[in-house]
Amino acid sequence: MLKKNSFLFVAALIISTSFIGCDEEEDETLLGNWTENSEFEGQPRANAVSFVLNYKAYLVSGYDGDDYYKDTWEYDPSSNWWKKMDDFPGAARTAGVGFSIGAKGYFGTGYDGDSKLSDFWEFDPLQTPQWNQKADFAGDARYGAIGYSVGGFGFIGTGYSDNGDTKDFWKYSPESNSWEQIVSIGGSKRHDAIAFVIENNAYIGTGISNGTYEDDFWKYDASNETWQEMESLTVDDSYSIVRSCAQSFTINGFGYVGGGYKSGIRSDFWAYNPNTDVWTQVTSFEGTARQDAICFSMGNYGYVATGSNGSYYFDDIWVFDPTATYDSED
Repeated sequence: MLKKNSFLFVAALIISTSFIGCDEEEDETLLGNWTENSEFEGQPRANAVSFVLNYKAYLVSGYDGDDYYKDTWEYDPSSNWWKKMDDFPGAARTAGVGFSIGAKGYFGTGYDGDSKLSDFWEFDPLQTPQWNQKADFAGDARYGAIGYSVGGFGFIGTGYSDNGDTKDFWKYSPESNSWEQIVSIGGSKRHDAIAFVIENNAYIGTGISNGTYEDDFWKYDASNETWQEMESLTVDDSYSIVRSCAQSFTINGFGYVGGGYKSGIRSDFWAYNPNTDVWTQVTSFEGTARQDAICFSMGNYGYVATGSNGSYYFDDIWVFDPTATYDSED
């Protein structure tokens, strides 16, 4: 299967939370608690894409080991309900990218079972039709890239193309419907990495290239379009965030990364403090460990849904409360 590839701690709590290695059991109390919400109403799948518009999340595409999907779903956390929207009119696919700018979602790239893709589309839930094709992504067609938005622009970079792994980055302007290449990320080429956005900065890391899991971590400052290398994702024996096909989201100024694959499917989760460039372990994902899930945040909560573990594909959705304490009975 082709793989893909979206709070403020109280200071005293941050200081008192111990670093725990990924292979150790959670025998100390960690911040954060996971609860399961209403199942996704479409087919179980992995490598779908999500974006958030007006406190509702949208899921499109994906792959279940046999079929590629093009259906689109809206998730309303206030009613804990999934609603089917207009099907995506392009090719069914896996491992694309998505992000939101203002009141519209954007979706593109990926793999359709035969070809790597570069088409790019805009989604507006209030219009008919809901999907409209925009200017093709200007870089090489690819899958397993990362996408995010900062400052009213969208960004797509890294991923796997016909020329192998990539590290180039491109900026999309919705106003002019055009793409512009920007300075490439430093470090290594990669696919199946993660990105999360805090204020005007995007943070990019993890992923794999030629069988090597990448441990560098980068900050992109959209205000001056520069890259800065941050602390490595492996620090002595204290922790390792290194993996591929992971989940990531942002809650109230902290980034979160977990799940994914390295030496097996992972369930550990970590919080990143951009002010100190330090990672702290939080409660591990409490559903079945997985890779290639969708992930997003709304309000003060993070969400993980769908994904795969071996040949098993999921349709569940889990909610993370970063301020709660782990409850072993949940």
